[in-house]
Amino acid sequence: MDETSTESGARRPRLILHGGAGSRLEDGDRRRAVQNSLCEIRDALFEQLTEGAPADEVVVEGCRRLENDTHFNAGTGSVLQSDGAIRMSASLMDGRDEAFSGVINASRLQHPIELASHLQDRVDRVLADEGVDELMRELDVPVYDPTVRKRFEEWLRQRRDGFDSDMADVIGGGFEDGHGTIGVVARDAEGAISAGTSTGGRGFEHIGRVSDSAMPAGNYACRDAGISCTGIGEDIVDECLAARIAVRVTDGDSIHEAFETSFQEAEEHDRSFGAIGIDADGRIAWGKTTEILLAAWHDGESRGDTLDLPREGMIDGRRV
Repeated sequence: MDETSTESGARRPRLILHGGAGSRLEDGDRRRAVQNSLCEIRDALFEQLTEGAPADEVVVEGCRRLENDTHFNAGTGSVLQSDGAIRMSASLMDGRDEAFSGVINASRLQHPIELASHLQDRVDRVLADEGVDELMRELDVPVYDPTVRKRFEEWLRQRRDGFDSDMADVIGGGFEDGHGTIGVVARDAEGAISAGTSTGGRGFEHIGRVSDSAMPAGNYACRDAGISCTGIGEDIVDECLAARIAVRVTDGDSIHEAFETSFQEAEEHDRSFGAIGIDADGRIAWGKTTEILLAAWHDGESRGDTLDLPREGMIDGRRV
């Protein structure tokens, strides 16, 4: 859908956010809680966009809210790595300057996305480990423990069983084979696009494993499109998914064509992930190779979510 409003040439904002992708969510109460959280955050963010907030600020605020929600594997409620520590990653990309910034394996803080946002104005825009700790001291960011009881008990069970699971139950508190990274993509009234992604990782992984969420493979925005991914990080990196979709849009594909081609390739390679996106004309798209993608969207006229979208109906946000 293309549009230009009659009010000073401004465009209607667009918004889509996600909270992970996986195979199923069996518990009806948890499903409703996740759906309500996504939709409440979506509505609050879209109101900010309609009041004139820039896309990058709305994306950071959206990621902050999702990081605060323990239904999702980001910020408070993040999963633990094999040594029992939480190491989070987040990134922000502003499509106006095509500036990428991020933090990798950050610990002891509440909002990794805020550090990623702060780094937008730095020469060195991606920091890891000790660099993140030093930045926190420099900015006087308070030390914060993002551990919640459910995640700690989950880690204790896995330690007892010798870490025989490939990953934690990381999405929605009730998915089997799920991946709970969060992300927000917005296009504001001036047409600027921004994308942000934040994650606690896969869970039980090797100490220091790096997620796709702080790479352009998992989070990317330019003047033509913004993309945020969720799923198996190694699969997303192998496909260079977010950047690949955005480049296809820049090269002339519609965003729906870019998603369709990219996800056909992903199916052929047996990947496990999902993605959301918005292009410069305000078209909203998503894709998934998993059974379920937790996402909610608002296109200026209608709003909805993807929780009940069948796997084969994975491309066009307008279909619902």
